Amino acid sequence: MTQYAFDETRRALMAVWETGDGQLARTVAVLPPVLEREAALRLSASLTTLSRWAWRTYTHPASAAGSVKPNTEGWRRQGERDAFAEVLDHVSRPHLPDEQGSLVQSYVLVEEAAHRVGRALHAFGDQVLSDAVVAEVREELAAFEHAELGDFSGRARQAVRLSRADASLLQVSAAHDFLHAHPLWSSRLFDEVDPTAAAVAAAHWLQVAAGIASEASGVAPASVVIEADNIESLALETPTLVLQRLVAEESPRRVVVDLVAGAMTVAEGKLPDPDELVRAIEEARTKVELFGPGDEELLAGVMPWVTPLDLARPARIFWRTCWTGFAGAGCFTGSTPTMTTSTTRRAATGSTRSSSMPFENRPTTNAIDFCSGTGDLLGVNYGTGTALTCENNTSAGRSGSVQVH
Repeated sequence: MTQYAFDETRRALMAVWETGDGQLARTVAVLPPVLEREAALRLSASLTTLSRWAWRTYTHPASAAGSVKPNTEGWRRQGERDAFAEVLDHVSRPHLPDEQGSLVQSYVLVEEAAHRVGRALHAFGDQVLSDAVVAEVREELAAFEHAELGDFSGRARQAVRLSRADASLLQVSAAHDFLHAHPLWSSRLFDEVDPTAAAVAAAHWLQVAAGIASEASGVAPASVVIEADNIESLALETPTLVLQRLVAEESPRRVVVDLVAGAMTVAEGKLPDPDELVRAIEEARTKVELFGPGDEELLAGVMPWVTPLDLARPARIFWRTCWTGFAGAGCFTGSTPTMTTSTTRRAATGSTRSSSMPFENRPTTNAIDFCSGTGDLLGVNYGTGTALTCENNTSAGRSGSVQVH
């Protein structure tokens, strides 16, 4: 969201927004010197509120609510989104108090926020300022609409700092492209891609890596990250939970969106699934009764999390922990993968094995391989496209590479 501030030195109304790797600012207008500081602060605060409620329709889309029937959460969210059509009119012609001091107020948050911006402008009585603010609001709404379509160019890039309870297919595809080009790491993924979409892509890759490591080691796919943690310390709880749900045949998109939306619900002081929480608490109490009756410290240690994600930045942290699990699964045998561009297709032992897994929403030309630790070439190919290869185990000890061709 964009925040607005009053620069007292220049008497300027400023707009400031995130870009992923820093903040940008611009001057919206220079305010007339005739009004007091409080009027300028009121205008900047009302614009910030309008931006916050507008971007909430991005982070909480009606599509993520399940139903848009009257009086449901989805219906209310859709009402907020529909209110965008009249925002500029409300800013230009707001509801004002009548002769008795009564004021009509809307229950639609976006609509009422627009009226408050208009009332703050009305106090200035300056048409030039009003035109500048209307132009600013129009630009902010356009940025939102671009982000909604999966286009993070220009001012819409501020969406990379937000957690969304849905994932654009365009952004998921962009995240896959980044991971395909930089499977070991790219900070650009933080700066240019929606974090929920990035988490969906990372969950895909985590699933593939765990499947290959499982085939190579005999460890169950859902336990791969736990075993990798014995080699190198990892944030294992979230990747393991994701793998458990993927093994149960939930889609990566379903798992990620459900966990991110759940964390966003908890951040609002609500429980996303009270029945499941009660069940998990009872299960924890049963375990303690079996292994340590009366041990309050043990009970506290096994109590379930309301959510495994960071409430402040659930999607952003989620995709990073999925990527960490993906990298951990790739290094499960003790090798350290490094990116190369070799096109050699051979294995140190001369043997070859392959495995294929579904990769939804991706072209068939993308693939990823991981070394097995025995020197075998493991190929994963989603269709008729090219595969990646890797080699392992040299005479001097283990080495690993991920080769793209």
